[in-house]
Amino acid sequence: MSTMSSDVIAAVATGSMISAIGIVRLSGSNTMEVIDRVFFPQDGKPMSLHPDRKLVMGRLLDRKGRVLDLCLCTISHAPHSYTGENTAELQCHGSPVVLREALETLFAAGARQAGPGEFTRRAFLNGCMDLTQAEAVIDLIEAETAEAAVNAAGQLGGAVLRRTDAIYRNLVDISAHFHAVLDYPDEDIEPFALEQYTDTLAQASAELRRLYESFSRGRHMRKGVPTAILGRPNAGKSTLLNTLLGYERAIVTDIPGTTRDTITESVEVGGVLLRLTDTAGLRDTAEAVEALGVERSRETARQAELVLLLIDPGAAEDPEEEQALWDAVQTAQHVIVVLTKSDLYPSPESPVIPAGLHADAVISLSAAAGQGMDALEKAVAGLYPPGFAPAGEILTNARQAEIVGRALDAVECARQAMEDGITPDAVLTEAEAAMEALGELTGRSLRADVTDQIFSRFCVGK
Repeated sequence: MSTMSSDVIAAVATGSMISAIGIVRLSGSNTMEVIDRVFFPQDGKPMSLHPDRKLVMGRLLDRKGRVLDLCLCTISHAPHSYTGENTAELQCHGSPVVLREALETLFAAGARQAGPGEFTRRAFLNGCMDLTQAEAVIDLIEAETAEAAVNAAGQLGGAVLRRTDAIYRNLVDISAHFHAVLDYPDEDIEPFALEQYTDTLAQASAELRRLYESFSRGRHMRKGVPTAILGRPNAGKSTLLNTLLGYERAIVTDIPGTTRDTITESVEVGGVLLRLTDTAGLRDTAEAVEALGVERSRETARQAELVLLLIDPGAAEDPEEEQALWDAVQTAQHVIVVLTKSDLYPSPESPVIPAGLHADAVISLSAAAGQGMDALEKAVAGLYPPGFAPAGEILTNARQAEIVGRALDAVECARQAMEDGITPDAVLTEAEAAMEALGELTGRSLRADVTDQIFSRFCVGK
């Protein structure tokens, strides 16, 4: 599926901030001609004649022939490169000005600006990686936890490809056997009997179901669990957010109603990535701005999967406000009741939970004093156990999950048709539908608009 292009693309592959090293990448069949026009090794030999993947010291000249940087360069000839094309990398000093001028020099020498994800797109189109590996690249770049990084690295190494390829090949064997018997009745081919493939379909179903069910964990791993910190005014919500983050993100005062709007940050708690939203204290108020914040708090609670419901054991009782709190958490899948200020109230009474509602855990802590935070981590970890899927075999995006779900449905329909004694051609129709879906997963068959959508997530230079 090689599509190696003479169109040379170039981009800065590192960030836009000042750093020690900045990398500029090139790819395309004419890369060697472009690099030889701008980079001159110290040994006097053209860069294109140096061995692949060897760092070479030299001078990078700008458009006017002036030395822009003394830097390193490395090349790779097709097909033994990231993109499957001729590639080069300039490792410059990390000045944004140097990198910008290096790009302009390369453009003048015949390269053009790479689009978002264009390097990885070329790698996919040239058969250097399948689509699940390509998607893993951006997941690895965006990983916010070690678990997410390890899973993305496993996908980049082909974990999903290997697992689904085995299923695909088994389904191909079934289809090939059926069509061989049908098309060549006079040949000495083993008769086709559906019963001999019962175990094959059962194993395919089990593998696909495990993959599909991993998406719940993968979604949390990549985007975080939507979590609301809820409570009455001055219950310690902003203090808890600041303590979990490790810095003063939210303003904390003794004045009720200080928090007027929602604040959302990501933090790892108990090995689980939480998308934490601090909210305004729930209470009736005539103050217009605070009232808007309270309504946003209620909306955040409605959308949250997990609610940390903070209760100040020393606060005066207010039955209406307490009922409003419990009403606000009705739709949450999980609720952890947090009794705050344990440094002031070391033995608080557990709250009375209204009938029909639940709490997954009731813990006591003092965020200000740093006491009891381990209890919160343990409670969160208990709600979202890591599971047993090997690294790289946790699906992390909706496209993958939808396709695996379709393949699973098709295999299950094939199994049911087999059990019902329906003719082999009906079973094969479902098996081939599963094969078609798996082809979309890895990129064997894919529409151009879907490809565009996938690579639009990428940053320039990758």
